[in-house]
Amino acid sequence: MKEFLGIGGYTREPEGYLSPQHLIFISCLILAMFALAIVLGLRNRHRSEAEKNRVLMITAILMDAVEIFKIAVMLYRSDDPTSWQNHLPLFLCSIQLITIPLAAFTKGRLREASLDFVLIFGLLGAILGTVGAGQNYNAYPVLSLDNVASGVTHCISGFASLYIGLSGLASMKKRNVWIAFAILGAFCVPAYLCNITMDTNYMFLMQGDGTPYDILYNLLGGSPVLYPIAVVVLFLLYIAAFYGVFFLIRGRRAAKASATESLRCQA
Repeated sequence: MKEFLGIGGYTREPEGYLSPQHLIFISCLILAMFALAIVLGLRNRHRSEAEKNRVLMITAILMDAVEIFKIAVMLYRSDDPTSWQNHLPLFLCSIQLITIPLAAFTKGRLREASLDFVLIFGLLGAILGTVGAGQNYNAYPVLSLDNVASGVTHCISGFASLYIGLSGLASMKKRNVWIAFAILGAFCVPAYLCNITMDTNYMFLMQGDGTPYDILYNLLGGSPVLYPIAVVVLFLLYIAAFYGVFFLIRGRRAAKASATESLRCQA
């Protein structure tokens, strides 16, 4: 357990990013994520709102518990009194630590917007945090607290996104788009301030750090001004694109249903 938790430092060499061990591990996590979301989402699709929400409540508690445990162990094993600066919940995927509980335990427009936000970013975060987490798998063994806890929380986020979509919890109302933007902005601003004052890299606003963001970082020549602006713009464009595609699909389905109903009436 000391080796798994990294207490005293890991003695094993990291297997590396895209190694067979990495690919097998994340494949198992992603398969479990999809299987659970499909089974529970379809099972609860026509059940009451309270029954649907019960799964989301358990999801929120489990995700936060795993993350808190991971941070507690990391702080315990560190000799650096400033190590807490690197464990603040200010990464893109960390937003789900707050939005999933908001979606599960609040009401009204805040709940609607939180559900939509989890739907939009949950699966993306799951893929980036497993398939794209080159910095983690190059630094720590695959079967270690750092990678297992990170993989689990990212896939819980992906599960929540899929479950919300399949169970019919998402509202995706146009009036709530600005709230999704506001939630993102509420994290980007403190994340950037922490980055420039504590030499951190929250929300990957300073550099790609071994993730796909490196592509954008290299394209912009590592500009300390253009790169963080471009990252935030990409976030906002992603939200807008997600809403746009969703409204397009929903509009086509409504038109098809209306046409079908019209043909039935004529018959």
